[in-house]
Amino acid sequence: MVKAVQKIILSASRDIPFHKLVLSQSNVRRLKSGVSIEDLADDIARRGLLQSLNVRPVLDAEGAETGTFEIPAGGRRYRALERLVKQKRLSKTVPIPCIVRNPGAEISAEEDSLAENVQRVALHPLDQFRAFKILRDQGAGEEEIAARFFVATAVVKQRLRLASVSEKLLGIYAEDGMTLEQLMAFTVTRDHARQEQVWEALQQSYNKEPYLIRRQLTESAVRASDRRAQFVGLDAYEAAGGMVLRDLFEEDGGGWLQDVALLDSLVTEKLAMEAEKIAAEGWKWIEVAVDFRYGHARHLRRLDGVEVELTPDEQATFDALTAEQAKLESEYESADELPDEVDARLGEIEEALAAFDSRPVRYEPAEIARAGVFVSIDADGHLAADRGYVRPEDEPKQVGSEDLQEGEIGGADETAPAAPAQRTVITIGGDLPEEDGDDDAIKPLPERLVSELTAHRTLALRDAVGNNPQVALTALLHKLCLDTFQHSAPGGCLEASVRHVFFPAQAVDLKDSPSAKAVADRHEAWKAELPKDDHSLWDWLAALDDGRRAALLAHCVSFGVNALYEKGDRYGGPDVSAHGVQQRIAQADRLARAVGLDMVEAGWRPTVDNYLGRVTKPRILEAVREAKGDQAAQLIDHLKKAEMAKEAERLLGGTGWLPEPLRLADSADMPDTPADPAEELPAFLAGGEGGVAADEPEPRPIAAD
Repeated sequence: MVKAVQKIILSASRDIPFHKLVLSQSNVRRLKSGVSIEDLADDIARRGLLQSLNVRPVLDAEGAETGTFEIPAGGRRYRALERLVKQKRLSKTVPIPCIVRNPGAEISAEEDSLAENVQRVALHPLDQFRAFKILRDQGAGEEEIAARFFVATAVVKQRLRLASVSEKLLGIYAEDGMTLEQLMAFTVTRDHARQEQVWEALQQSYNKEPYLIRRQLTESAVRASDRRAQFVGLDAYEAAGGMVLRDLFEEDGGGWLQDVALLDSLVTEKLAMEAEKIAAEGWKWIEVAVDFRYGHARHLRRLDGVEVELTPDEQATFDALTAEQAKLESEYESADELPDEVDARLGEIEEALAAFDSRPVRYEPAEIARAGVFVSIDADGHLAADRGYVRPEDEPKQVGSEDLQEGEIGGADETAPAAPAQRTVITIGGDLPEEDGDDDAIKPLPERLVSELTAHRTLALRDAVGNNPQVALTALLHKLCLDTFQHSAPGGCLEASVRHVFFPAQAVDLKDSPSAKAVADRHEAWKAELPKDDHSLWDWLAALDDGRRAALLAHCVSFGVNALYEKGDRYGGPDVSAHGVQQRIAQADRLARAVGLDMVEAGWRPTVDNYLGRVTKPRILEAVREAKGDQAAQLIDHLKKAEMAKEAERLLGGTGWLPEPLRLADSADMPDTPADPAEELPAFLAGGEGGVAADEPEPRPIAAD
């Protein structure tokens, strides 16, 4: 005999007047969470009650129903309805849809309350993203959607952006094939093909971190913080049709400009317009570039202009700002932290006072007619117009000079008259980076790269020598002794001179390096003190005390420092020989040890632009292996070169690793085993055994012949 299946009987549904309902003490929810009661009430007022209340009859002492019902499951909905009743937006007798449980049921009211809350399944995030997208497609705006679901507008924008990711990647996310953080990273671009391409590439990588996804998606774009973008402005770029990639989930610094060609075109156009304005001042020539090489104006004479004095109104403004700044600083001198408004005001005052420090300079019209201007963009994205440079061929001719042409007038203190007014010659150009192919073998570093690296080292060495009068004096005496006793440089009343060494090969970041800025600042400080004519200079030098004299000597000697690598002449020509280059590098090592030069402290760091993107993959892996070990190198050895270089830059950050041309001779070969913990100094500063003798430094190979 087949046993009959017992039928399930569901609780009846009834409409019960609101005033007949009361909260039950059996409700397990005790803490507030989720949407507030106020927001829930507004939602019920808009769309009605979407879910019935779970109620049980209240019984008297004899077990009879009293006509009142308690609510063990649905208390928040009841509180929201109660709020609407108190606001007179809902009648006390309005019928409320309820599921009435049998008072004799075996399942307790607490279990009903717990089951309703625990068994509730939250919506999958992807379903929510897509639902928001459907609402927007139906005509609802982002602000309206945010108001309907009581979230911030930014949250709606984020979820709509997530819904716009490639459907293929959304499917992978739905199957738990990627994390939400990874999906967020893909939203920086709307190019579905590129999104899928990056995801496929990551399948071969151990590293699938979101930051790497963002980096690969934006590798061909320019950050909004780039000086070119700052100079043009995002509004102008977007008005010209440029696209900006934005990250709605992390701080992106303004985003990434996707159309680099358009940006460069806008930069060139704006620089040309600014150059035309400056040309109206009457300059003979103007050179325009986004950036100029370090030392680009060394061979030119700089005009001595006169700074334009402040007008009475400007002076009054300057005095008022200075007084206000002093007053605020005095009032809050003992405060641990400045109020926001005071801090903001002090910042405004400092910015306004800084503008007075950059006063325009007035030049003589005759000088302007033979001089020129370098127009570029500074590090902050502002226009940089460096005025008043005279080329050698534009210098005024003197009487008796063979260069004087018929009709020209000259004299010892008399210059040729200014040429007739002519249109300013504006030249627009810039340097292009060199490309380097991949290779599977560790080969000598490219000669140009070694030249660029040693330019960095030379500049840092100049700064160190310029700050060390004792070493500078030793170097000068060394040169004088060679001249005196070995007769290596005949001619002249004193064959001791400083020939300024320029850098034919240099990286784009050389002029912005800490060493370059330190040398330039020190040079300008001395230049401001030095008298202009020869006789006054001699008297001024004679009056200097020993300390100042030694400091000036160190600065001048430092400009003759040459630690540059260059390809030696093997055939006895006029250029420096290969042996001469080796001797130069060896002496530079000795000088670097004397001043305690550390290129890490001097500010050099390995980046994609200055090293990692310029060498082969084996060289990149060798650098990571030396600095971080074999395991770190194995993590990136499968990547393509561009990705490997970027990841290596991150891994090498803060390690103090240096390529061979920037190390001292006795530190060129880094140890394979960790140093003794008792040794606080690295080998190349400790001066331990095994180093190369200072008198006869052994030259090391640094580049391919």
